[in-house]
Amino acid sequence: MNPSMTAALTPLSGLYGVAGRARRALYDRGLLRVHNVSSPVISVGNITVGGTGKTPLVAWIAKVLAREGRRVCILTRGYGRLDSHDRVIVSDGNEVLASPERAGDEAYLLAEELKRCAAVISDADRVAAARWAVENWNTDVFVLDDGFQNLRLARNLDIVTIDATNPWGNRKLLPAGILREPLSALTRADCIVVTRADDAQQLDELENELARLSKGAPVFRSRMNLARLRRASGNETSLGTDEVKRSSVAAFCGIGNPESFFALLKRESYQLCYTRALRDHHRYVQSDLDQIERESVSSGAQALLTTAKDEVKLRSIFLDLPCYAVDIEIELEVRRQSEAATALWIRAEFSNDKFKESAVATSLCRRTPILLRRRRRLLRYCLHSRRSLRRRLTLY
Repeated sequence: MNPSMTAALTPLSGLYGVAGRARRALYDRGLLRVHNVSSPVISVGNITVGGTGKTPLVAWIAKVLAREGRRVCILTRGYGRLDSHDRVIVSDGNEVLASPERAGDEAYLLAEELKRCAAVISDADRVAAARWAVENWNTDVFVLDDGFQNLRLARNLDIVTIDATNPWGNRKLLPAGILREPLSALTRADCIVVTRADDAQQLDELENELARLSKGAPVFRSRMNLARLRRASGNETSLGTDEVKRSSVAAFCGIGNPESFFALLKRESYQLCYTRALRDHHRYVQSDLDQIERESVSSGAQALLTTAKDEVKLRSIFLDLPCYAVDIEIELEVRRQSEAATALWIRAEFSNDKFKESAVATSLCRRTPILLRRRRRLLRYCLHSRRSLRRRLTLY
């Protein structure tokens, strides 16, 4: 955004900030009700617009909980779907039940990735959706996608993702900047995950600022890895990457942070001769791909690469060039034993049959001395389990 546009929009950012503070005050004072559900809720969110790597983290958490035997349900608004008011059962935990158009592209992607791991519901009213899931599926843990600003549903754990390559933009609120809330909102965070840490500079400075803003919440670094390539037709057979890497390729996507996708491909040694970024949640039509193919061919491309999120919307579109979807996974980096202890404790709490909402509210949300004592206790445990830490905290 150019400086003149930023200056023109700054007064609107002030009004946006006032409205946000007023809304939070209504919840803080009990004038707007915070609703509890009978099962614990883990929220994954951010304080900026654009992609910060929430979706891979949501999938990672759901898989971890499913491996512990939990009945997991992901609650999402289903951004980009045709009717944003309907409740759509995207997946019942066994099979995908809705199209990308009805579910929303990210909700559909999660449902496909988490078959036999987690149910997925798209609903603007996450409170009603959670209660429905408890009643009909006996869900015992929820993962709230993009939930940091959803103050209406009580949660037991607030995880905030921060994009290391562009954490705050120009530090202004919408619409002059990319911030959805002031940086002071990070005091509500129980855990912060810095995403794309491998592509950023001055990480230590960012982490020091996060520690100050969040009043000491544990901070984890993560990186995005290219897991595999898939045929855009939906064929699940993994492909070798050597042949594609030896060719000139074009990349396109419609995600919140397209440059991060292109940077990942370059880091993985793909020879990009053409890139095209479309708006987030873009709905593709045949003419879009016709244009992308023409420009790619004229640039010398022999194949197309896109994200898994985009691929689910391309299945009814004809392509001449071979097109591959890139599956991305998240990997957490544990640098200090105390951070590892915190992460393992979070897992232990959510896999404990005696888990109670009040225990997490006390130990995590308020970060009382109970947390410090348990962290020290788990630290001693971790010293005997260092070989398994990376295996425990890395999604394969």
